[in-house]
Amino acid sequence: MRTWRKVGLALASALGLWIAFGGTAFAQDELTTAELAVALDTLWLLVAAFLVFFMQAGFAMLTAGLTRSKNTTNILMKNLMDFVMCSIAFWAIGWGLAYGASAGGFIGTDQFFLGDASEEGSVPVLASWLFQVVFAGTAATIVAGAMTERTKFTAYLAYSFLISLFIYPVVVYWVWSGAGWLNTYSGNTVDSWGFTDFAGSTVVHSVGGWAALMGAIILGPRLGKYGPDGKPRAIRGHNMSLVFLGVFILWLGWFGFNPGSQLAIASQDNANAVALIAVTTNLAAAAGAIGALITSWMKYGKPDMGQTLNGVLAGLVAITAGCAYVTPLSAIIIGLIAGPLVAFGAEWLDALKIDDPVGAVPVHLICGIWGTLAVGLFASIPGNTGTTGLFFGGGTTLLVSQLVGVVVVGLWTAVTAGTVFFLLKVTIGLRVSAAEEEAGLDIGEHGSVAYPDLLPMPEAETIPVPASNVSRASAQ
Repeated sequence: MRTWRKVGLALASALGLWIAFGGTAFAQDELTTAELAVALDTLWLLVAAFLVFFMQAGFAMLTAGLTRSKNTTNILMKNLMDFVMCSIAFWAIGWGLAYGASAGGFIGTDQFFLGDASEEGSVPVLASWLFQVVFAGTAATIVAGAMTERTKFTAYLAYSFLISLFIYPVVVYWVWSGAGWLNTYSGNTVDSWGFTDFAGSTVVHSVGGWAALMGAIILGPRLGKYGPDGKPRAIRGHNMSLVFLGVFILWLGWFGFNPGSQLAIASQDNANAVALIAVTTNLAAAAGAIGALITSWMKYGKPDMGQTLNGVLAGLVAITAGCAYVTPLSAIIIGLIAGPLVAFGAEWLDALKIDDPVGAVPVHLICGIWGTLAVGLFASIPGNTGTTGLFFGGGTTLLVSQLVGVVVVGLWTAVTAGTVFFLLKVTIGLRVSAAEEEAGLDIGEHGSVAYPDLLPMPEAETIPVPASNVSRASAQ
């Protein structure tokens, strides 16, 4: 009997499978090659978006580790909330400004609140939006590092919302929309080379870097950073293990950031491009680490871990503009130059008394500029039009175009971000009180600490009270 039961179950299972997959009543139409390509491209874009999204955790770990433990909760909250604010702002307005119908090649004018997100025969608009919003979040979160340990939480929320709402989307439109004025050159059509930034050395990283620079200048340095003689004092971070983890999360995320910017993978040409981009991205990161390592070893007599890790990020930022258009050897050269730029960039900022606790400006602004200009020197893999850089017989045309893009994006971001920070400073206030800064922003801004076993909460009457609250209490 048991044998017959087994046979019966097997026959029933076979019948069920036949009905599901072979029966005419339940048969499904076979997918076309085009439909399979759309499905694969959509999957690829979403996976890349998920990797870039995880970079938020990398930025949080990096910034927290490079700063003092008394500000850890505040840093984590800011890295959380800048993506929260970015998501809402980019959904409501940012996406439309970046990819809506053209207004003279300057800005988009529709698709606000995502408009009609339905689309047939291509990657869904919603998938494209998700990929783009994680890029917007990256630009916004860069600022947190340069302004950390002294910025009001409310002011940071406002800034994160505004950069994602307006400042960043306008630059995206100029370069990536297909109708912006910066992605054409000398009056040619939008199919011409023009200003080239494949994955965002300028569009994302320099925008974030310029905003970080303006914020750090208007905010001023941390208490005790510069002595009476003007010389910088080292303010050590509290956890290099977090820094190490953060850098490797970011390195992983960059394999979504750069290869994902190909936007498709379901063809031989796209697959070849994705593979090249992944290789150049990785080689530039490794070369950046070597360049920073050698620089720190020569300067200090010992290899410095912090600068070497920042060298990885320097190489990644620098290769982002040209990762699809340079050879592996050129990627190594770009990274090797980016590594030392981080070390020297930090010294330049200190000479100007601009306090950047995590090196956000050297990594994202200086190396973003270098990587963008490097396209004009090293581009040698045919893109849409096959234009090449100076070192490969292309002349100075592309280099000039790259320089123009760097300058106009820099001016736009510096002016708009500087205006935002100034208005925040004179309205709701940009900086916490000296007492809050001394005690730590975890206590003053959030009423909690990240490491209660090591840094217990003080008694309630000793917790610093923001100056605004004191004013309200005295008025009553």
